[in-house]
Amino acid sequence: MVGGGGIHSGALTIMHHPLRGALLFLVGLLLFACMDVTTKYLAASYDVPLIVAVRYIVNCLLMVVLLAPTHGRHLVETQRTGLVVLRAGCLAVVSVLMGLALQRIPVAEATAINFLAPMLVVLAARPLLGERIGVVGWVAAIAGFGGVLLVARPGTGLNLAGIGFALSAVGANVGYQLLSRVLATSERTIALLFYTALVGAIVFGLALPWFWGGPAPGVRVVLLFVSLGVYGGLGHFLFTAAYRHAPASMLAPMSYLQLLWAGLLGWLVFGHVPDALSLCGMAVIAGSGLAIAVKSRRAAVEVEAVAEGA
Repeated sequence: MVGGGGIHSGALTIMHHPLRGALLFLVGLLLFACMDVTTKYLAASYDVPLIVAVRYIVNCLLMVVLLAPTHGRHLVETQRTGLVVLRAGCLAVVSVLMGLALQRIPVAEATAINFLAPMLVVLAARPLLGERIGVVGWVAAIAGFGGVLLVARPGTGLNLAGIGFALSAVGANVGYQLLSRVLATSERTIALLFYTALVGAIVFGLALPWFWGGPAPGVRVVLLFVSLGVYGGLGHFLFTAAYRHAPASMLAPMSYLQLLWAGLLGWLVFGHVPDALSLCGMAVIAGSGLAIAVKSRRAAVEVEAVAEGA
């Protein structure tokens, strides 16, 4: 690791290089947007489960080849294996549902709907994890739903099935994020990343015989398929690296810049330009998410202050 002195927090050493962390995070967001755009492009000719299978298989192989020599058994060691596998299964469901959504609706709109997940996590965290919601959490969640209604309102011409798949992906994403919170205290990040790739590769790999088809791919299409695994694997790696250089309170609000990447790439590749009301809805969703991110950070600071004073 490059840099000067840092602070040790559990198994993670956090270095004081916020600019570097922000840049890594932004590039990671760009890679995820590239993955969505590539998925949409390929989904015009190939079945979504096939596309997702190649993504996970390539991702898993890259992790084995690049990380197994240095991390060894830490790749597979877990404390709560059942929950780790369940979390990976949730992400696999998110992947296929988002692929089906991207096949039918523009990238920016699908991405905006998917950002409902953090708000629903805030609401679900109260009964499931005992976390307080507060007025800000409720207002932000309600505003976020209003933003989605602006994006997916009647008259936009968006495919209803695509909207349904995107909303279903949100539900699976909530499960994934809640399990991520639960497992963060007991599991290594590298193991969580590996199991998400492994479970996805196994599940969709077994389904390949039923979805193997489409036009014979040329070199360019093969490279696009392979790039999906690279985008996903490298994106998650950069996210992990970003949190080693900058605090979560700084990085979490930046997640909503993925809407910017998605809109820009959707325009460049497909010529999709959201209308004014859809753009307003995206802004409301992003603003609601930012409010929740700030609220979560303040709550964490209060807990730390209480712990230090005890």
